[in-house]
Amino acid sequence: MRIALLSDIHVGNLVMRPKRLRSIVDAVNEAHPDIVLLAGDFVIGESYKGTARRALDLAPLASLRAPGGVFAVLGNHDHWTDPEAVRSSLRSAGVFVLENDAIRRGAITIVGIDDRFSGHDNIARSAQRAAKLGGIPIAFTHSPDLAPDMPKNMTVLFAGHTHCGQLVAPVVGPIVQYSRGRRLYDQKYSCGRIVEPRRVTIVTGGIGSGELPLRFNARPDWWLVELAPWKSDATYKRKVA
Repeated sequence: MRIALLSDIHVGNLVMRPKRLRSIVDAVNEAHPDIVLLAGDFVIGESYKGTARRALDLAPLASLRAPGGVFAVLGNHDHWTDPEAVRSSLRSAGVFVLENDAIRRGAITIVGIDDRFSGHDNIARSAQRAAKLGGIPIAFTHSPDLAPDMPKNMTVLFAGHTHCGQLVAPVVGPIVQYSRGRRLYDQKYSCGRIVEPRRVTIVTGGIGSGELPLRFNARPDWWLVELAPWKSDATYKRKVA
């Protein structure tokens, strides 16, 4: 099973216009994923004003092609602005939004856990919904910081949020590390593939860049992950966006 992971689209940013989003959608379709996971932060900003109009620019997502479906969770910026407008635009694009919920697709169960950074995650409810469906649970969320609190049977977690630091200075590391007086994320989960005794967490750098249309030493990306039975590992391909 091939899973495409995208996050942090951030429409409204000067460099994330519908034309660029369409080109990324085309690249994802060329990889022929079975399932597409969209890990939150679809819009920029922290204000309700203007979000409904910006969310309309998510329309190119309707062209995503995945026989198992396209699924999404919301991110902190979605919750801080106009979550209903974001949900509406995603539904119009044929994207199924999971909010602390799960859905079965063949042998696996997709578990969508809402965003921890904005205080909307409910791991217990998500786990209960997944348990009722059976199957192998594959979890995704926006902020990766909930990884240590995940149930033992959820051994794969996909996330975004970090932008891989977005502006990463040599030696110093990420320049922006706090938002609203809080650390944005645990640096352990800053970027890429994190292997722990009971779990593999994959954190994409995202395809957008928040309100600041600039990245340094942190290229935008999306991931294509192939899961297969009877293998000790999966195949990972990090795609530059």
